[in-house]
Amino acid sequence: MSGSLADLDTPIAREAAVALMAVGRRTAPMPKPDQTRIMVVANQKGGVGKTTTTVNLAAALAVSGLRVLVIDLDPQGNASTALGIDHHAEIPSIYDVMIEETPISDVVQKVEEIDGLWCVPATIDLAGAEIELVSMVARESRMRKSIDQHLQTPGVEYDYVFIDCPPSLGLLTVNALVGGDEVLIPIQCEYYALEGLSQLLKNIDMVRAHLNRDLAVSTILLTMYDGRTRLAAQVADEVRRHFGDTVLKTAIPRSVRISEAPSYGQTVMTYDAASSGALSYLEAAREIAERGASGSTHGETTHG
Repeated sequence: MSGSLADLDTPIAREAAVALMAVGRRTAPMPKPDQTRIMVVANQKGGVGKTTTTVNLAAALAVSGLRVLVIDLDPQGNASTALGIDHHAEIPSIYDVMIEETPISDVVQKVEEIDGLWCVPATIDLAGAEIELVSMVARESRMRKSIDQHLQTPGVEYDYVFIDCPPSLGLLTVNALVGGDEVLIPIQCEYYALEGLSQLLKNIDMVRAHLNRDLAVSTILLTMYDGRTRLAAQVADEVRRHFGDTVLKTAIPRSVRISEAPSYGQTVMTYDAASSGALSYLEAAREIAERGASGSTHGETTHG
């Protein structure tokens, strides 16, 4: 199906497309990458769908037969909540990995709802990690070291690792950028979509120049697309002009189902698998997987 479900602006058209896709695409396997792809989901602008994108892409890849790890690096712990992972203060979490150098293997949890999906939770302790990291040796590369050690552990095998960043450009986000190979930027289809993006891209360039030369912006995903408005189409066109083929063909529509799912401790993939939101994330995940399998990502994968 060309384009996106978000472009279908009548309920009947959307329902017909959903029915067709649910039959043919839901169970079709996605290609495995040659090596683990570590994708950092970042945008310092809040409310653009970072966490929603992280958990739903991860779930979509997992239900399609791939092995996926989500690392929740946001002190709010919303990714952990959406995946149904307990993350109260006493739970071993990414804070222990970053500050105490606890192995990821000791804190990772299986996502019960979805086979092939695991999560490293975030707790409120992470809120103080920015300050604690300042005085630490190799403070920018602690995430990278932890991920490398985890991937070298016997029996540990992932096709994808997603790192959900906080809405800031502090040391936690820098750690994620040093620890990853690719950056995925969700951009909402709103008036201020590109505001502040230049600063994120400058930071990515700085990390690439000094700390992680293989880092690349491989994927941009349009979120909160409303096909009924001219503004959404204009923003989408502007983003595509700026970033070309880096932008996925699939856009994620505004969806009540996507918004409701986290309150039930679920992704939209399990909350309402036949909804337009779920199928849009499934299509976006397929694009990402197919780009990875064809070697058409902009950054080279060095982990694995």
